[in-house]
Amino acid sequence: MTTLPEAAPARVDLTALADLVTPWAIRVAATLRLADHIAAGHTRLPDLARAAGAEADALRRLLRVLTGRGVFAEPEQDTYALTQAAGLLKDSGPFGLRAWFDLDGMGGRMDQAFGGLLHTVRTGEPAYPEVHGRSLWQDTLDDPELARSYADLMAAHTTFAAPEVISAHPWPETGHVIDVGGGSGSLLARLLTARPRLRGTLLDLPEAAEEGRRALAAAGLADRASVHPGSFFDPLPAGADLYLLTWVLHDWSDDEAVRILRRCAEAAREGEGAGEGRVLIVENLVTDGRRADVAAAMDLRLLVLFGGRERTPRQLDEVVVRAGLRVTGRRVTGTGIHLVSCAPAE
Repeated sequence: MTTLPEAAPARVDLTALADLVTPWAIRVAATLRLADHIAAGHTRLPDLARAAGAEADALRRLLRVLTGRGVFAEPEQDTYALTQAAGLLKDSGPFGLRAWFDLDGMGGRMDQAFGGLLHTVRTGEPAYPEVHGRSLWQDTLDDPELARSYADLMAAHTTFAAPEVISAHPWPETGHVIDVGGGSGSLLARLLTARPRLRGTLLDLPEAAEEGRRALAAAGLADRASVHPGSFFDPLPAGADLYLLTWVLHDWSDDEAVRILRRCAEAAREGEGAGEGRVLIVENLVTDGRRADVAAAMDLRLLVLFGGRERTPRQLDEVVVRAGLRVTGRRVTGTGIHLVSCAPAE
C-alpha cells in the first residue's frame, strides 16, 4: 500500500478547476456587453435583454450563475448591478479584457481552439486549424474583421507593456529601427515619440501594415515612420541600425523562429555600415523569477494556437546561435519581460 508523504500537497478541488460553466458564462456576458448595458442604465431584466439582443429567460439563467459567482450583483429580483469584477468587462475596462473574452472576435475564437486540445496533445500540432478549418494566420488574411480584432488585441497588450520596454533598453538617439512584425505600430509609435531624432519602419503583412500606416500618421509620425508591407520570412530591408522583434518568436516553432532571425541577421549584415546592425528580441522567457503557472498556461496556449512556445533563456540562445547571431546583452523588466540584444556572429 502506498502511503502519503508527511508534507502532502494541499487538496486540489478538481471539480472547481474543471468547471466550464463559469468561464463560458463570463465570455458570453462579455460578448453581449452586459456590463456596458447595465452601466448605461439597462438594469431590469426585460430592458437588459432587449439591449443585449438576448432571450430574457436564458439571460436570467446566465446571470444566476454569474451573480452566484460574484461577477454581477442582483440587489432586487431581476434587477442587476455591477461589481468590481463586472467593471473589468466594460469596453473601457483595464487591459482590454472584454475584447479578449468576446466570442465574436479573435479573443473568443482563440479560446474556442482549446476544444481541440486533445488533438494537440496527441499530435503535437496546433488545434486552431483543427477547430476552425484554417490557421490563425490564414484567418487574419481571409477575414478583415478578424484581422482587425487580432491587431487590436495585440496593440492593447503592447500598449500596456510599451512604457516598461522602452525604459528598459538604451535605444539609439538617432538612426533607423525596423519593427519586424510590428502589427499596429503601437510600440514603434511610442519609441519614436520618446526618441524624436530616430527613424522607424514598420514591417508586417499588407493588411496590418496599412493599419499601422494610419496609426503612425495619426500619431504625427509620418515624417519619420515608413511602412514596408511584407513577410518576415522573406528578405528584410537591409542596413538598419536595429531590427526589433517584439513577442514574435514565441508564436513560432524553433525552426520557423530560426528562419525569422536569419532574415534579421542577413539584413543587419548588408547595406551601408554592414555588420553594424543589431537585433533586439522582446519576449516573456520562462525563468525561476516568473510564475510557473502563468508560464505553463501561456506555453500551452501558444502550442494550441500556433505551434509556438514560451522558451527558456537557454532555448532562446540555441535558436539565436542557429540563426547566425550571438547574444550581446540581456535586460529584464520588473514584470519579467526579457530584452535580449544580439549581433551577427563573427
